[in-house]
Amino acid sequence: MLKFKKTFMKIIKYFIERNPKIEKKILCLIKKFNLRPKFYGSKSYWENRYKKGGTSGSGSYNRLAEYKAEIINSFVEEQKINSIIEFGCGDGNQLSLATYPKYIGLDISPTIIKYCKKKFSQDFSKEFHLHNSNFFIENKQDFICELSLSLDVIFHLIEDNIFEQYMIDLFHYSSKFVIIYSSNFNSTRDYHEKNRKFGDWIKVNLPTWKLLKKIENKYKFNPDNPKNTSNSDFYIYRKIL
Repeated sequence: MLKFKKTFMKIIKYFIERNPKIEKKILCLIKKFNLRPKFYGSKSYWENRYKKGGTSGSGSYNRLAEYKAEIINSFVEEQKINSIIEFGCGDGNQLSLATYPKYIGLDISPTIIKYCKKKFSQDFSKEFHLHNSNFFIENKQDFICELSLSLDVIFHLIEDNIFEQYMIDLFHYSSKFVIIYSSNFNSTRDYHEKNRKFGDWIKVNLPTWKLLKKIENKYKFNPDNPKNTSNSDFYIYRKIL
C-alpha cells in the first residue's frame, strides 16, 4: 500500500505541474482517500521534506517572497536594526532577498542548516544553527538580536508544546522587535498545517510585548491561486519593558 501511495503521488505531481488548475480538486481527492504519507510530527516532516530536495514552499518564492522582503527590508532600514535572528530560516530563498547587517538563521532540520551554510558560505554576515532551546539558554548572549523573525512558520507547528516553546524562544531572543508573518486564527489540523490565533497567546503569556502594527497582506488568499496568495499578514511587536 505504501509503495502504491508513493507511485500515485508522483503521478499526481506530474499532472499538477502540467495543469495547475486541477490542483485544488486533486488535493481534495488525496485528503478524502487518505493518500498522503503518514504524519510523524513537525520536525520529521520538514527534515524528510528537505532530505528529498523539497523547498520551503511557495510563500518563500516569487511575488510573496518579494513582498515579504520589501516589508522587512524597509523596517530594518527605518529602525536602523543591526542584528536579526530568524526562527525557521528554511532553504534560504527568502533570505537571498534580504538586506540585513547581521543575521542568525535557525531551523529544526539538520539537512537545511547544512544546505544554508554551504549556500551562504561566502557571506560572513550570516550564520546558521540547529534550533536547540537548551543550547541557546546556555549561550544566550550570543543569540540576542534587535529583531526576531517568524515567517510562515507558526501554522506549521502542529504540536502544542512545540508551538509554545517556539513562541517563547522567538520573543526571548529579541531585545526590541518581533515580526511575525502568519495566519492568526484557529483551525483544525490539515496534515502539516494548523492555523493558530497566536495573538491571543501573546497577550496572555507575554505582557511585556505589545502589537505595534499589523500590515494586511496585499495578496490575500485566493483558493484559485493558492501558490501566489496567502492567509498570512504581518504583525510587528515591540518590547515595552
